[in-house]
Amino acid sequence: MSTNSPTLPTRRSWLSPDVAATQANTVKELVLRHWALAIGAAALVIPTFTMVAQVSWSTEQGAHGPVVLATGLWLIGRMWHGVKWFTKRGSLWITVPALAFTLLIYILGRISGTPEIEGYALYFTMVVVTYAYCGIPVMRRIWFPILYLFFVFPPPDSVVAAVTQPLKLGVSAAAVSLLDLFGLPVGRTGVIIQVDQYDILVAAACSGLNSVISLSAIGLFYIYIRHNANYRYALLLMLTIVPIAIFANFTRVLVLILITYYFGDPVAQGFLHGFAGMLMFAIALLGIFGLDTLASPIRARLAKRGQG
Repeated sequence: MSTNSPTLPTRRSWLSPDVAATQANTVKELVLRHWALAIGAAALVIPTFTMVAQVSWSTEQGAHGPVVLATGLWLIGRMWHGVKWFTKRGSLWITVPALAFTLLIYILGRISGTPEIEGYALYFTMVVVTYAYCGIPVMRRIWFPILYLFFVFPPPDSVVAAVTQPLKLGVSAAAVSLLDLFGLPVGRTGVIIQVDQYDILVAAACSGLNSVISLSAIGLFYIYIRHNANYRYALLLMLTIVPIAIFANFTRVLVLILITYYFGDPVAQGFLHGFAGMLMFAIALLGIFGLDTLASPIRARLAKRGQG
């Protein structure tokens, strides 16, 4: 029996070259049809993203932001041709108060100069606008890009400070304990590690939180693209990101201590400091890919359960 109702394309068609050929025309069509919305969105988006790029994306903590933004918008563009048939305008009774609230928070964040408040208020404003113009049926089908784009903005400094302090203490204590077993002259006072005549401060970048945020975003994208949005397996793999990130940062601290001990503090704080950060991130990514390979039987079992 045949039907003329629209159907979603397969995952392969979302990533195929023929979709890319129509993506620019789709964006142009949306802008021309909703030009007032486009102007209003630009008035909010441009100043906020300019500020976020200067304050967050230029730092190690928020360096993943541009990658998340680009890949998130790319994914929405790829999916749009298959979900636009399900468009259904949202309720005004929900849209108006929700939009008024998010815009009020946005204005307060803009006036106070708080990037976190302004950024997240903009994010939820765009979510409300998406609901108003597309409705729940479309949002259910593009739930992943909506969730994924949440990682564009930096977490609040208060959250970073509260979470990183115990992580910094734990990483520095573990590194000192391990190196002490091998007879290296190391000691610790809080998050300051003494090695030979040098003092090393274990900063927030070495605590693991930044890696958790970056790896969570990249890991989510990797899982979604490769494993057809199996949310149960995605959740299982996401739970492994925290220990992987902490272990990778533990390795980073060890490398910096050894470089400082054998080559001196100027060398450790130069190019090799950045190299240690790249090494840490590479170890974490390889850890995720390795676990994904080893967990293939679990993935297959969850896929069968979902089909059953």
